[in-house]
Amino acid sequence: MGRVSNNLIGILNFLTLLLSIPILGAGIWLAHKGSTDCEKFLEKPVIAIGVFLLVVSLAGLIGACFRVSWLLWVYLLVMFLLIVLLFCFTIFAFVVTNPGAGKTLSNRGYKEYRLGDYSNWLQKRFGDEKNWNKIKSCLIDGEVCRSMAATNTTPTITEFYAEHLSAVQSGCCKPADECNFVYVSPTVWNRPANTTSTNTDCALWDNDPLTLCFNCGSCKAGVIDNLKRDWKRAAIVNIIILVVLVIVYSIGCCAFRNNRADKAYPRYKGHP
Repeated sequence: MGRVSNNLIGILNFLTLLLSIPILGAGIWLAHKGSTDCEKFLEKPVIAIGVFLLVVSLAGLIGACFRVSWLLWVYLLVMFLLIVLLFCFTIFAFVVTNPGAGKTLSNRGYKEYRLGDYSNWLQKRFGDEKNWNKIKSCLIDGEVCRSMAATNTTPTITEFYAEHLSAVQSGCCKPADECNFVYVSPTVWNRPANTTSTNTDCALWDNDPLTLCFNCGSCKAGVIDNLKRDWKRAAIVNIIILVVLVIVYSIGCCAFRNNRADKAYPRYKGHP
């Protein structure tokens, strides 16, 4: 089992090493070719992941195949820390994303979103002006509202109300229903002469395609709701990855014990 475990660790880390190369290449490409703030924002995390995989894979590969015990020990330590971090993140993701949901409206194909409905941790992160400006820049660069205004014919108000909008489109590309704005087109709404709504988002709406409701709390809530679904999917994937990592860690421990046994009882030539 000892030699088999060394070979398995070597093969797994060789595959991970191959995977790290395109990831690192993508990060370097973003660093030189990225033109938008979103692309530049992804640059450092992608490079960090690529370098991490490269270094850890080399440590595991050399440690297992060349019987370098201290490298294999470093590899197992990093694997253990990674398992702990993934476990903590999975629990954290479920806890933070548990509260909050879109509000279902009568005779509407979409839901509406309020920032106050979500966890305090998410509210603080998205309420921070510096953080939000980066996210808002990504939304504008990604033209998330363009598909709503790109039709050849302007839908009637009844047709628009039947549309199934995404959380981001509902929160960022139109005013809240309670503002009672006058519909012109999906992304153009006229402010009424008198409004009794206490929703502060109503005053933030602007028909400028670069403004719309990108400064609204509903837009932040829509982004959070979208992130919430992504985090829950990521948490489920993390559970699968955790199982795999625990198995690989167990095999690595067998390989480490095999390395120590080889040094304690070296096999001399001529002996079986």
